[in-house]
Amino acid sequence: MRKGLFTLLSLLVLLSMLVAACGGTTPAPAAPAAEEAAATEAAPAEATDAAAEEAAAEAPAAEAVETPIVLVAPAEVMEGRIPVRWYVGLGSGTDAQQIAVQQAVVDKYNASQDKIQLILEIVTYNASRDVLATQIAGGNGPDIIGPVGGNGANSFYGQWLDLKPLIESSGYDLSQFGESSVNFFITEEGQVGLPFASFPSMVYYQREMFDEAGLNYPPQEYGAPYVMPGGTELEWNYETMTNLAKVLTVDVDGNSPLEINDADEFVENPDFDATKIVQYGYVPQYQDLRAIGSFHRAGRLVADDGVTAQVPEAWAAAWKWYYDGMWGDQPFIPTLSMIQSPEFGAGNPWNSGKVAMALTHLWYTCCIGSAGDSWDIGVVPSYEGTTTANLNADTFRVWKGTKNPEAAFEVLTYLVGEGSLELLGAYGGMPARVADQEQFFANLDAKYPQGVNWDVAKAGMDYPDIPSNEAYTPGYLEMQDRVITFNTLLQSEPGLDIDAEIAKFLSDLQTIYDKALAN
Repeated sequence: MRKGLFTLLSLLVLLSMLVAACGGTTPAPAAPAAEEAAATEAAPAEATDAAAEEAAAEAPAAEAVETPIVLVAPAEVMEGRIPVRWYVGLGSGTDAQQIAVQQAVVDKYNASQDKIQLILEIVTYNASRDVLATQIAGGNGPDIIGPVGGNGANSFYGQWLDLKPLIESSGYDLSQFGESSVNFFITEEGQVGLPFASFPSMVYYQREMFDEAGLNYPPQEYGAPYVMPGGTELEWNYETMTNLAKVLTVDVDGNSPLEINDADEFVENPDFDATKIVQYGYVPQYQDLRAIGSFHRAGRLVADDGVTAQVPEAWAAAWKWYYDGMWGDQPFIPTLSMIQSPEFGAGNPWNSGKVAMALTHLWYTCCIGSAGDSWDIGVVPSYEGTTTANLNADTFRVWKGTKNPEAAFEVLTYLVGEGSLELLGAYGGMPARVADQEQFFANLDAKYPQGVNWDVAKAGMDYPDIPSNEAYTPGYLEMQDRVITFNTLLQSEPGLDIDAEIAKFLSDLQTIYDKALAN
C-alpha cells in the first residue's frame, strides 16, 4: 500500500506539471471559502456544483491563473494500521482554512485509536474529477470521497458502495437523523450516503422592502396563509408570491407592475416602465433549471427506464413562468445582463440589496454581507397544492472498490458523527444530526443578529425533492452543460417560443443519453 501511495503521488505531481504547462485555469466558483465567495461575489463553496456552474455563467469572467493540483499529498502508511484514504476536492474543502480544519480532524481521529490510519488527500476543484477518474481506472481509488453534493457524486455514478449491509451488521443508529435526510441518499445504487451537511431551501426576503410597500411578510410556517394588507388570507403559492413580487418590483419613478387596491385585489399599474427597473421582486438565486423546476414539483430529466429523456410537466410550467418573469409585460425577475451588472451585485443579485425575495438554500448565508440587516426567511410556496422545498445535501461516499469497507465505514461514521461539528463549521452546512443544530444556528445568530427565524430552515427538511433534481442521467456532465446553456438562452433572449425551445432541449437530451448509453 505504501508503494501505491507514492506511485499515486508521482502521478499527481505529473498532472500538476501538465496543468502548469497548459497555463492552468481559475478554480470553479465552488472552490472559495464562504468569506472569499462573499468578497468575490461568486457562488459559495457550500453550493452544489450545478449552482456554482450556474453562477459562473452569471458572473463576470475572471482572469486565468495557474493553480496547483495537489494541495495535500497522501501521507506514509504507519506500520500495523489499516490505511483509509480520504479524498477531498469534488466539492467544498479546498480552501486553506478548511484544509487546516480537515487535517485537525484527521489528526484527532488517528490519535483516538491505534487500528486505522486516516490519510487526507486534497486536490484542487478543477482537477479533482480527472484525478479521481484516473485513480479509479487504475484500481487505486480512495476509500472515502467528500464532502460532495449530488452533481459531483453523479459524475462517478456506479462507483459508490451500498452502505446498507454495513449499517445493519454494525447496528449503526440511523434514528439520530431525520427520516427524510436518510432517504435522500437512497438511489438505485442503494444507501450511498449518510446524512451530514443539509442545505434546506427557503425564501429570503427584505423586511424593509415589504414595509415600504405596505405588505405583510411571507409566512414562516408551512401551511399558513399569506395575509394581505386588508386582512384577506391567500394560499401561499406561486401565484401569490408572483403577484407580491410584481408589487415589489419598482421602476425609476416608483411605479410597480401591480398595485393592491382597498379590496385586497391586485390591479395593473399602466404607468409602470419595464425598461427602467431599479428594484426587482424576486430572483432564483444560484438555481439552475432543474432546481427551478423542482420547486414546483420533484422530478428528474430521465424517465424511470433510465433511458428516455423527459421534462416533467411541472418543470415545463416552471420554466415558462420563469421566462415570463424576465421578459413578460410585467417583469419581476432580473435577466442575465441585469444580474451581471454592478448595480445588481455583479452575479450575486440578492446581495445587492435591490431584490425583495430570493428562493435559495441555507448555504447562501455565506454570501449576503451587503444585503443589509433587515432580511429574514419565509417558507417555500406551494404549486398546485404541493409544497417542494428543494434540498441540497453534501456527504461522504465510500468507493465500492475499497479494500477495507469496514474500516472505511468506521471512519465515515466518525466524519458524520464526532468529527462533524468541526467540519461543518468549516463547510457552513446545517448538521443533519438534530442534536447538533442548536449550536449551528447560534453561530448564525452571532453573524446575523437581526433575529432570523431559523425554524423555517429546519421545517423545510420535511419537504425535500425526492427524487432529487440532481438525480443521475446518462451522459451526466454533458447533460449539465446543456442545462446551463438552455438557462443562459432563457435569461438572454426575449421573444422565444418556449414550447419549441423545450422540445429542442428534450431532443438534445435524448441525443446525449443515446450517445452515453452506446459507449
